[in-house]
Parts: sequence; structure tokens; C-alpha cells
Amino acid sequence: MNEHAAHRIREARVLLAELGFDRERTNERSALVVLALLGLTPTTPWSHVANPLLGTRAIMDWARDEYDRDYAPNTRETIRRFTLHQFAEALLVEQNPDKPDRPVNSPRWCYCIHPRALDVVRTIGQDDHAILLERYLKDVPGLRALYNAAREMNRIPVTLPGGSALTLSPGGQNILLKQIVEDFCPRFMPGGEVLYIGDADTKWAVFDQAALEALGVTVNTHGKMPDLVVHLPEKNWLVLLEATSSHGPIDGKRHGELTSLFAGSSAGLVYVSCFPDRREMRRYLAAIAWETEAWCADNPTHLIHFDGERFLGPYGTSEA
Repeated sequence: MNEHAAHRIREARVLLAELGFDRERTNERSALVVLALLGLTPTTPWSHVANPLLGTRAIMDWARDEYDRDYAPNTRETIRRFTLHQFAEALLVEQNPDKPDRPVNSPRWCYCIHPRALDVVRTIGQDDHAILLERYLKDVPGLRALYNAAREMNRIPVTLPGGSALTLSPGGQNILLKQIVEDFCPRFMPGGEVLYIGDADTKWAVFDQAALEALGVTVNTHGKMPDLVVHLPEKNWLVLLEATSSHGPIDGKRHGELTSLFAGSSAGLVYVSCFPDRREMRRYLAAIAWETEAWCADNPTHLIHFDGERFLGPYGTSEA
């Protein structure tokens, strides 16, 4: 690394310290993240910063090309979890300003410097920098509240079968998940109790651990849970549902994974692949496992049964 690059990184670390970040968020890695999001090369004046929209991979590429820091591919998650997450919480950066309802697991997830922070950064080395910095730090709590309120407006409201409500992160499979909970469950599983709902940003949007353990299911937090788990007490069925708008259906491999994950269940297991429409289902038709069900949200009153002697019911049990 040349002298100009080393000096610029030191300047960025001082800036992060001025903004109140801790040691982890003022290290070289975090400084390079900020420099990438500012489009700031080692010789670009602070007054000429840019504000590109960058994903984590693009940030890493910038650090390599402009500052000769070549981070390994598995560093991406470290940058996201231990630098960008905290920068977003502090409102130094914005997430997806071009599409606020972008799904959490989208490969197009991106970041940029918040406009108010950008005004402060442009004045580094100028007489009014300290005044603008103080004003920005004073305004951050209010800005954060407004930003969080806007994010909440984009969340997806879901009403559970019992009438209680929750919200899921916007976009992706959660749109389909809302349809499964509100359309499929009342129609095909009346009286069902939702024991688990997965969400991309929290994973455990609903998790009734006690109820699952009472059924003999000990959940491995590292196991790949289905998107939705519903118990039908009257029939003693445990229905495992996958929303396939961003993942595939319950194929042979996934059927085996779920069977293993719920092997201790005292309730009979029922497997359902859920699709937004029949066009999407046709893409996966050959992969859907036998002895499972398929449902399409655009035809919510119909269910498709894939072979076997039962229709919407568990196998390996004498119950009709």
C-alpha cells in the first residue's frame, strides 16, 4: 500500500471516530468500506466525494482495486454483519434507497452514504467541518426514527389464524408466505396452530418452541427449517410448508431433510409446496416429491396431490 492510500485510510478512521463508532467500526476494514461508498481514491479530495450504490461484493472490489486490499470471498459476511449493519443502524449509510422494499436476501441489496452524512464528509479539512459534524450528530436520533418508521411502512402485515398479527420483511417469498397463512391455512387447515414462520431478516418470526417440543420435535437452530409449520390438533398433523417463490419445492432431497429434521414428531407429517401461480409450479413440476401436496396462490381453493393413497394427510400412519 502506498503512502497516499495509507494516509487516506487514517483520515477515514479519524472520521469514523468523530462519528462515535467503536474500535471494530474504526478499523482499516471499516475505513475501506466508507471510502468505497464515497468513491474516494487515495488522491481524490474529500470535497469531491461521490455517492455510488454498492453491494458488498462491489465494496470489496473497490478495496482491492484502489487500496490493494484483497479480501477473501468469505469476508463478505464479516463486512456485512460487523461493519455495514452498524453503519446502517447509526444512519451513516442507507440501504436500498433505490428500492426500499427490496427483499432482505436479494443479491441486489445495496448501500450508499446517507445524504446528511455526505454533507459532513465533504467539509473535511474545511473551517465549517466541526460545526456541521456537531449538528449532524445532534440530528441523528430524529433522522433514525424517521428512517425506521419509513422502513416499517414497507413491512408486510400478516394475520395469523387465531387473529393475532405480525409483520414480515418486505418482498421476496414473504408476499407468498402471507398468502399461505391467510388463504391456505383457513381453507385447508381450519383450527390449525402456527408454530413457526421463517423470515429472511429475523428467521424466527414465529417460533413456539414449547409446542414443538411437546410434539417431540427439538429444533436444531442450524437446521434448514421449512418456511411455515402448522399443527392441526384435531387430526394430530404437523404440516410443513415451503414457499417456493425464492426457493425450490419439496423435492426428494428436501423431503429427506425435513423428515430427518422432524423425525421425533408424534404428529403425522404432511408436506406442502406452495407456489405464487401455476406458471411458477410448472418450472418445478418434475422435481416435486411424491406423497406431497402442491398449492398455487392464484387458485387458492384447489390443492394438487402427488400420488400415494392419501390426499392431504401424513404417511406412515394408520389414520385415514
